[in-house]
Amino acid sequence: MMRGKKVDQRLLQRLENILNVVEAVLNDAEKKQITDPAVKRWLENLQDAVYDADDLLDEVATKAATQKDPGNFLSRFLNLPDREMVTRIEEIIARLEDIAKHKDILRLKKIAAKNMSGRIPSTSLVKKSDIFVGRDKEPDIIVKLLLDDVNNGELSVIPIVGMGGIGKTTLVKLIYNDDMVQQKFDVKAWVCVGEEVFDVLKVTKAVIEKTCSPCYSNDLDTTQNHLKNVLAGKKFLVVLDDVWSSNREGWESFLTPFECGSEGGKILVTTRLDTVASMVKTKHNETHNLSLLDEEQCWSVFANRAREPAESRDRSTLEEIGRKIVKKCKGLPLAAQTLGGLLRGKDNEKDWNDVLNSEFWELSEDYFHLPSYLKRCFVYCSLYPKDFEFDRNELTLLWMAKGLLLQPKSRNSLEETGYKYFDDLVSRSFFQHSKTYVNSFVMHDLMHDLATFYGGKFFSSILELKNAAKHDTKTRHLSCTHNNDDDSLMKITEACERLKHARTLLQINLDKYGGFSTGVTVPCDLLEQLKRLRVLSFNLFSDDENLMHGTIGELIHLRYLDLSDTSIVTLPESLSCLYNLQTLKLRNCRKLKKLPSKMQNLVNLHHLDVFLTDLDEMPRKMSKLKDLQFLSCYIAGKHEENGIGELGELTHLHGSLRIEKLENVKNSGEASNARMDEKIHLNALYLSWSSYEESEICDSQSEKDVLDKLRPHKDLKKLVIRRYRGTMFPDWVGQSSYHNVTELQLIGCRNCWVLPSLGQLPALMRLEISHCDMVTKIDGEFYKADATDHHQEIPFRSLQYLEFYRMGCWEEWESFACDDDDAPFPQLEKLVIKYCPKLRGDLPTFLPSLKTLQIKGCVELGCYLPGAPIIRELRIFGKQEARMRDLPLSLQQLTMEGKQLVESLFEAMTHTQPNLLVLKTSRSENLTSLEVSQSHSLQELTISECPKLDYIVRLPASLRELSIYRCPLLGRHKGEGPPHLAIHFPHPHNIC
Repeated sequence: MMRGKKVDQRLLQRLENILNVVEAVLNDAEKKQITDPAVKRWLENLQDAVYDADDLLDEVATKAATQKDPGNFLSRFLNLPDREMVTRIEEIIARLEDIAKHKDILRLKKIAAKNMSGRIPSTSLVKKSDIFVGRDKEPDIIVKLLLDDVNNGELSVIPIVGMGGIGKTTLVKLIYNDDMVQQKFDVKAWVCVGEEVFDVLKVTKAVIEKTCSPCYSNDLDTTQNHLKNVLAGKKFLVVLDDVWSSNREGWESFLTPFECGSEGGKILVTTRLDTVASMVKTKHNETHNLSLLDEEQCWSVFANRAREPAESRDRSTLEEIGRKIVKKCKGLPLAAQTLGGLLRGKDNEKDWNDVLNSEFWELSEDYFHLPSYLKRCFVYCSLYPKDFEFDRNELTLLWMAKGLLLQPKSRNSLEETGYKYFDDLVSRSFFQHSKTYVNSFVMHDLMHDLATFYGGKFFSSILELKNAAKHDTKTRHLSCTHNNDDDSLMKITEACERLKHARTLLQINLDKYGGFSTGVTVPCDLLEQLKRLRVLSFNLFSDDENLMHGTIGELIHLRYLDLSDTSIVTLPESLSCLYNLQTLKLRNCRKLKKLPSKMQNLVNLHHLDVFLTDLDEMPRKMSKLKDLQFLSCYIAGKHEENGIGELGELTHLHGSLRIEKLENVKNSGEASNARMDEKIHLNALYLSWSSYEESEICDSQSEKDVLDKLRPHKDLKKLVIRRYRGTMFPDWVGQSSYHNVTELQLIGCRNCWVLPSLGQLPALMRLEISHCDMVTKIDGEFYKADATDHHQEIPFRSLQYLEFYRMGCWEEWESFACDDDDAPFPQLEKLVIKYCPKLRGDLPTFLPSLKTLQIKGCVELGCYLPGAPIIRELRIFGKQEARMRDLPLSLQQLTMEGKQLVESLFEAMTHTQPNLLVLKTSRSENLTSLEVSQSHSLQELTISECPKLDYIVRLPASLRELSIYRCPLLGRHKGEGPPHLAIHFPHPHNIC
């Protein structure tokens, strides 16, 4: 915490010495706090003092850094005239020294981190209780893999991965001792590797000793040759249990004797880490991820261990309590097994309730294995409610604000260090991928309990406590969820008044991915009291336009400020005084029109999100924010100090960047100053001009030159160009050297009369072109820059989604002349053409991968639809008279309008019987009868606005729902349907 903060050297040395003394015994104290309340209190007092020390040192460092002449400030401080500051530091050091004295009274000792767990190595012996593992299918699946000889004698390594306590070791014990496995293998060895670094020599010797006799050599070459001779010509099975090290070089060295001369060898590896699993698995094998048990399986494990006495009078009561305990286990076998063991033979209801209501369950082994920096990051997550789905990027920014990320030794950014920490916690199963949303994560309930226990008094949720008095004065980190009522506001107000040294005030939106919700507006004068805040979040859709005022500048420790989704109109100029600010989030502040004029003073800013705001321009001299890692939008100004050239110095930008109002860029020289090709960490670029009137005169060549100089680096993944004013695109748009571009959008480029050549982008998967009003023809150059060059690759070879939308003048889509094997769009799965009223002629004749085709508002289109042998969904709207040659059997959903199309399709249905599930037809003026009896799989039929339709011939037995709208003649002869059919007639007066 103290690194980099310049204080008087004598005081700093005293502080460093005392922190080294207590750090030496922290590992022992962390473990003993579970059972010894005195140790827990000692740790709490220590943490409280360290927080105060860090706040004071941060204040000194901030004042020194923000003085006009830092030398004078430091000189004044180092010469000790500022007695108040020195006195405060001396008082904190005295506190820490007093706390350190008590370590001997508590008998705290120095323990190396790797010796903390005290875990007994696993063995291959199966206990009777191991049979009740709650898993029936997994052993059979893995045993089958072991018995199969499908890899021609090649070595197979099969990893089994899962969080601690999920039952990996128990499962492998059962497999290892399976009768068929015993008979299959000549040589078997079980080695418990453990947390230590993978020692090739040590593990190799352990395998030898398990298979034959002791090995006394300490030479790796001799030892490996010994093992090779033991395994020669034999089938072997080796289990490596509990592997933690992902040292690839060591692993490959270990495998050498197994790959020399043996046959039919198998290695089973159990691990908690995905990184280890991916390293060890061989090419023919998949990683086996163990899932959590369901509640009934978990109950079986628990009941088998607990074995409540059958003669107990309270057996039903105990089972009721036991099932509540199992519910809290959330599918973890070890939790059920451990807690069942605690209650083994006990028939006292109080004992069972004590376990049910215990503050912390003894499942801390995984936590003890964590490095100290990961422990702090994990505990911070106790601020989230249970089952809350959180985002990796967001949590990394919070960790950074709290100072939990160690300065990287390499050129990596702090954010990249945070991502590594996050991925490590995912790999160790502390975080799990959410099943609800992409890129979101959750914590298992027991993991949340673990974080809450170790967070102790320092972390608290405001609204979970009935009154503020229950918040301990040591609390530094507060969270609250949205709840717009007076009681919630009162609780927040009381908590903030009581906890004036709080570092975090985090408002959590439980409707993060849902609709809008309202939250609690915390009064500004209350925030003025929280002078030590480092994290402040108001992302609560507040209607208060004056959420912030000038005193925000007094929060000198603030690193993270989130005002997203609020109605704030202006930000106070004093915001520019927040020297330490790293993250400023203003997303979706739709009334915000201006940023503080001196934003350039925020030299430590890493993350600025102003997406979906109403900003007119950027503040001047943004180029001074050289540490900026993420900038959602940049609005090009008309003047040099806020023009596009200010982006030139921002070389570390990551993620996506939107550049707006590009009409303010006067020439290619200005555009070149942005140095877009040097921003190698950007993966998405949005280039946008403002909308303009047709009467405006544009210099097409100048516009093209500007866009040419905005060319990004070659590893870009997504490109969006909006309202470009030139008549042609520069050559770089579509060049095959952009080998990573997967998504491209050209929107509202109204002056362009020719589309760029895009067919040679090798990775392009999604292409959207809309509102390009001057384009009349798509010809061979769309596929290849030189349509006569037959040596180029297949055009659009990776494209899966293609959309044309509101192309008002587009008339012709020229086919591409080529051999069948070189036909374009071989991977295209979805084609959408909407509101292209002049389009006529042919569409691509054959699309082998097409699954969905949608055409709407193309009134002149009268061609045959593309051949699509695996199409599943066809939706044709409007008056166009496109036709189909045949109806593929794969078709499942058909929606159509228009006379000729409808008639041709129903004619086709009499010859083929597609596997239709849904059929919808409308606005067919001449349709008089409908024959769908051949569609034996049809489940839903909708008919609307067919004025002459008066008869449906034999509805199929599979039909579940029939809906008819505005078909006045259909009531008389609607045909007979199956008895389970649900029929919807919105106008019952039309039914006879």
